Amino acid sequence: MLKKFTSLFPLWAVLLSAVAYAYPEYFAPHQGLIVPILSLIMLGMGVTLSVNSFLAVLKKPSVVLLGTLMQYTVMPFAAWIVCTVLKLPPDLAIGVIVLGCCPGGTASNLISYLAKADVALSIVLTSVSTLLAFLATPFLTWIFIGQTVEVDVTGMLVSVVNMVIVPVVLGLAINYFFEKRISMVREVFPAISAAAIVIIVAIIIGTNSANLEQSGPLVLLAVILHNGLGLAGGYWISKALKLSEIEARTIAIEVGMQNSGLSVALAIKHFTAAAALPGAIFSIWHNLSGALLAGHWSKQSAQAADNK
Repeated sequence: MLKKFTSLFPLWAVLLSAVAYAYPEYFAPHQGLIVPILSLIMLGMGVTLSVNSFLAVLKKPSVVLLGTLMQYTVMPFAAWIVCTVLKLPPDLAIGVIVLGCCPGGTASNLISYLAKADVALSIVLTSVSTLLAFLATPFLTWIFIGQTVEVDVTGMLVSVVNMVIVPVVLGLAINYFFEKRISMVREVFPAISAAAIVIIVAIIIGTNSANLEQSGPLVLLAVILHNGLGLAGGYWISKALKLSEIEARTIAIEVGMQNSGLSVALAIKHFTAAAALPGAIFSIWHNLSGALLAGHWSKQSAQAADNK
């Protein structure tokens, strides 16, 4: 039941977003919950990881290095291209850039599983990019928008440490010292994370309900292009570098699916509520596009197996 609930995350996000759009007064006042909720999600991510997850880096160091490098180059550049081509208003452009500079999202692990990709590699890539986010995300944000908008690099660094690094490390410690005791509880965390993201998205939709009629279609277009460039770039660059089909799929999913919850929290804390809108829309869209892509690749794998 929990797995079914988690797999239907996009549906719950759309439904609650519709409610938040119709009744924003019930959601907009709760912006202060976004950071604690994100920290809970990151704690859950840490609890589901183990030291062995990171030791897997030693088995494929070059692939992990490449995937992490692409995470922090393809998506920021794709964000900049989308903002430039669409001539996005400043607040929305900030949101897209911050989103592009965030690490991979935990939903990529589930999508990798559905796509018959390398789940272990996906987990390692998500973990490594997340742990590097405290430096990479503020620094890249400053590079891409620091010339036009004041970026509090130090403040963002501290925020990422508090919202991401501390909860993940705490989760890892809990998993390490109490592995047997929490084995049953660990299965609940993906569902909790899905529910938490749905709540974050609804709060942002409620906060921006007045702007959605005007900017909603433009934000959706920007998100679709950004996600598409990340998926395509991750896959074809990997293929050009002679990686296997499985590795290319994994990196494509990892690059194209961002930690949108972090982008929302950073946008709210350091910029404006409108800047959080791209991350909220992305949170819904990348799960839909990822599921569709996973279905296509899974079918390809089944056909290839039948042919053999």
